[in-house]
Amino acid sequence: MLFLVAALLLLGVALGTVAHTPLPVSLIAALVIGCWLLVFALRERHGRKRHGG
Repeated sequence: MLFLVAALLLLGVALGTVAHTPLPVSLIAALVIGCWLLVFALRERHGRKRHGG
């Protein structure tokens, strides 16, 4: 339960921050995060294939 409260609190802080930043800054940040997640996913998939996981 405490984890859920902390997660919702952090989500609220993040959304509050995004609401006060200009749209281009928010879009660039979203693009950077999306690219990072894509690279992470590709590295994980490649690592699991090579190690037979």
